[in-house]
Amino acid sequence: MRRSLRLRRWQKEALDAFEATGRRDFLTVATPGAGKTTFALTAAVRDLAAHPHRRLIVVAPTQHLKHQWAAAGEAFGLHLEPEWASSDGFPSDMHGVVVTYQQVAAGGRVLRGPADDAFVVLDEIHHAGSERAWGEGIATAFELAARRLQLSGTPFRSDQDPIPFVEYAFDEAVAHYTYGYGDALEEGGVVRPVFFPAIGGHMEWTAPDGALMAATFEDRLDRAGASQRLRTALSPDGEWLPAVLDQAHGQLTRIRESQRDAGALAIAMDMEHAQAIARQLRRRHRVDAVVATSDDPLASERIAEFAAGTAPWIVAVRMVSEGVDVPRLRVGVYATNTVTELFFRQAVGRLVRWHGPLRRQKAFMFVPDDLRIRTFAAQLAEQRTHSLRRREQAGDQLPVELDQLPAGEDDQLSLFQAISATPADHDPDSVFDDAHPEDLIHDPAEDLSLEIELAPPPPIPGGDGAGGTLTVSRTQRKRELRQANADRVRMITHLTGQTPEVVNAQLNQEAGVVSVGEATLRDLERRLRAADRWIDRL
Repeated sequence: MRRSLRLRRWQKEALDAFEATGRRDFLTVATPGAGKTTFALTAAVRDLAAHPHRRLIVVAPTQHLKHQWAAAGEAFGLHLEPEWASSDGFPSDMHGVVVTYQQVAAGGRVLRGPADDAFVVLDEIHHAGSERAWGEGIATAFELAARRLQLSGTPFRSDQDPIPFVEYAFDEAVAHYTYGYGDALEEGGVVRPVFFPAIGGHMEWTAPDGALMAATFEDRLDRAGASQRLRTALSPDGEWLPAVLDQAHGQLTRIRESQRDAGALAIAMDMEHAQAIARQLRRRHRVDAVVATSDDPLASERIAEFAAGTAPWIVAVRMVSEGVDVPRLRVGVYATNTVTELFFRQAVGRLVRWHGPLRRQKAFMFVPDDLRIRTFAAQLAEQRTHSLRRREQAGDQLPVELDQLPAGEDDQLSLFQAISATPADHDPDSVFDDAHPEDLIHDPAEDLSLEIELAPPPPIPGGDGAGGTLTVSRTQRKRELRQANADRVRMITHLTGQTPEVVNAQLNQEAGVVSVGEATLRDLERRLRAADRWIDRL
């Protein structure tokens, strides 16, 4: 049965360009929050409907995003396995798999066969240039793919190794379709305007060589000194960070008067720093913040629960980054010493996604008044301001500063110690009045959306299992069955004294499968029944 799908204008234009070109590779750069996932899955469904034999492979930056892609695919009738491993065969009852760049680097040759003539989506493709192994894995795995749709939310340069399948002109990646932050603001109803309260201060610290140092953010320092000054400001033992958290929480409280579920994000330096920020929020504002760090195996679940809930604060370390969808975030605190334009844009991208029916949706990222960070913010603010001026042709905006200071390597911190950090006097209301209220009213651009006919993806073997029609997604049902099988193996091991390897081998033989990882839904149900019969005999 065919159905219609409503696309934004940019998505339809990009889709038309992708389908019209005969090229195997197509790079789309679209601002965070614009809907790259919808565009990519629409292209994938249409391609698979025209080529039923093809498989779909999605490559995402993180484990969390693998599950997010799989869940999004279900809405398009696409069954994607996010828990595939290189030791497994390609699942025969799924349209495809979702893997990370790290997985591809480790198992590029394993994926090469399944990817032959496949449709491949490379999400946030710039990650493939961050490590040589990642780029080599991508080149090996997907050399024979039929189509390679590359996505990025950040315009990027090739500062390191060239990224496979990306076209370059004068060392800069060439996008075949671009939809920038300014374009989305001008259209309205797609992204929010983000404002950047820059908080100054006076910092004192002991440098690595033991020298006593003192500086404000207005003082010019070399790269090492600027890094030490920033770390001093971000110390939870000083006065600067608590004062900024107070201002951010105050702004969040005001926003929650009109959007009750509005949330705030603090981006911390490391796990210890994140816990310290959480303690500050608890002590000063009686808020139990959610903490999500990359070394926490439950981090993805915590983020998902936060996204679906109403808790006011989440503190993260390299977890709530590009692609992570938490549309209710309206306030951010940039409390990390990671000072690169790419990371900063990714962080701001968490605040820009338009959400709900509210017509006024300002977002605020509180930042240290560090020249490097201020430069990144100014470049984004310039896009915002230019767009708002085009919409209303009115309003004044303070000039932005575009001085460049190249980011340097981490300084040696063996003897570094923060002594004190005092915030500069700051009027919290001043940063919120740099545009007229009417400039920030955006109506969802229904008149700009376009409807297309969307054929369903091709059917796949394996059906819905012996239980009939599924009430949950195939991916979720298989996850539940794998867990149930694992529980039965533990029980049989306990009752018989046999090793898990022996029990698994016996159950696989009875179910006619090589491994649980590559088993179909029906295989897993058959294996579970075999385990239950074994337990009944004991």
